[in-house]
Amino acid sequence: MTISSNIDKHSSYEILRPDDWSSPVIFSSPHSGQNYPDGFVKASRLDPLGLRRSEDAFVDEMFITAPVYGAPLLRAHFPRVYVDANREPYELDPEMFDSPLPTYVNTTSPRVAAGLGTMARVVTSGEEVYSEKLRFKDAEKAIQANYFPYHEALKGLLNEAKARFGCYLLIDCHSMPSIGGPMDRDPGFNRVDFILGDRHGTSCTSSVTNEVEQSLKAMKYIVTRNNPYAGGFTTGHYGKPRENHHTLQVEINRALYMNEFLIDYSEGFYPLKKNLEKLIQVITKISPESLKKHEFHPYS
Repeated sequence: MTISSNIDKHSSYEILRPDDWSSPVIFSSPHSGQNYPDGFVKASRLDPLGLRRSEDAFVDEMFITAPVYGAPLLRAHFPRVYVDANREPYELDPEMFDSPLPTYVNTTSPRVAAGLGTMARVVTSGEEVYSEKLRFKDAEKAIQANYFPYHEALKGLLNEAKARFGCYLLIDCHSMPSIGGPMDRDPGFNRVDFILGDRHGTSCTSSVTNEVEQSLKAMKYIVTRNNPYAGGFTTGHYGKPRENHHTLQVEINRALYMNEFLIDYSEGFYPLKKNLEKLIQVITKISPESLKKHEFHPYS
């Protein structure tokens, strides 16, 4: 197929659609955006490379063949350090702003406490992002222009999948630093190759998580579940297995495919991409019937 002929473009996102949408699966990459607004870069105390170290660089490229196998791919254009689509719409740290925040803003979530709200206070290394306090109206403008269009596009794809197949499986694609950072639950620890997040069995049927895990292990990768990443807003908000709505977060160790310091491809990129294409084939063969069996086994 020619993917370029089937693209829905928006300033904040892009949807790569299959010619024949034959699978109940949607792939999303909310953190691989690279369009850094000039005003944001100027307002930051970090250089562009420092900002990019919070980015899930190249993840969208590794899943770009999803439409070939009958599933759409949604990818954000905006960077997660600017606006994070894997949060509630308004999870904000009041210490970042020059005036009190509206009452509807969530200022007390664990993500806000870690400095990683809808607009980040710090990058993964723990360094502060901004040189001065922000105005809420500027944050609101950024969220309205990026966050909401992205989620409207995602909801549109999920609704379309429900109409076509009576169910959906959302694969939320991410990457993680190879070593836990100071803001993480595992600071200083080397990480495994893949972490699958299904919110401890509550966002996705266990048969799907098992199949993805077994497929990756068959490729000789080290895989764990839910520690330290069990899934974020997207996984919890859109994953409702009892309603035939399944969401699985996939975290990829960046050391497998990139130079983490320079934010550049390594020699491991293409071998990993080839293996992920095999995984895409496995996932897109999951039938709608298997997603409607309600195999629901929460675990601790």
